[in-house]
Amino acid sequence: MTRITADTRSTTESYTEIVARLAGAQKKRAAGAPAYSIYVNRKAGRYLAAGAYKVGLTPNIVTAISAVFTFSGIAMLAILPPAWWVGVAVWLALAIGYAFDSADGQVARLRGGGSASGEWLDHVVDATKISTLHLAVLIMVFRHFEFTDPALYLIPMGYTVVAAVSFFAMILNDQLKAAYGFKPAADARKSSPLRSLLVIPTDYGFLCLVFLLLGAPVLFFAVYTLMFVANAGHLLLASVKWFRDMDRLGADPVSELLS
Repeated sequence: MTRITADTRSTTESYTEIVARLAGAQKKRAAGAPAYSIYVNRKAGRYLAAGAYKVGLTPNIVTAISAVFTFSGIAMLAILPPAWWVGVAVWLALAIGYAFDSADGQVARLRGGGSASGEWLDHVVDATKISTLHLAVLIMVFRHFEFTDPALYLIPMGYTVVAAVSFFAMILNDQLKAAYGFKPAADARKSSPLRSLLVIPTDYGFLCLVFLLLGAPVLFFAVYTLMFVANAGHLLLASVKWFRDMDRLGADPVSELLS
């Protein structure tokens, strides 16, 4: 009897069967995860992952595809003048890149598990896009917006800092908890729909949608500024909670992690 491995299974399963298998093996959504990521991006990533798995793509190739779309959108944002069609093109590129970003981990699960190098690559791509996206906004507004107050250029600069620190803090939280052997309760990481909606301003997918407003520069920058304020406020409040969470953990394993 022939044993069906993860590699040969993709050729024997139909696309619909792969999608169904993925739907039944989704990892639990993190507490407080925003709505777009849960209800839109994860599902889009599921369909992309099933297709990628079916044609034999590895998780790292899927990550590379995500990077191509994402950085194409960021490049357009920095190079092209603001216009409605530019906004649509930027949004599509960023949104597709984000969906593939969700797909790479799902492909890894279909293939029996990911690798340390794959996780490293995924996080490095994420860290790069999070910072360069707001720097691209800074380049765009410097080249094409006529601000009467130069202090407004500080907004995308501040957004860069907030986004980078938020991403680093969340990754560090997970690493420190793992180092201390922290295991959440079975229901501790479930997120309510209301909470997911309340944290939408922190959602990268929702930020992608904001670029659809590029045809109306004043409106775009006003919404972008509100997003910055919301994310800065969220980081401030979350940092207090995260610090308290870390304070409750033990002390011995962390010295090894931070050495």
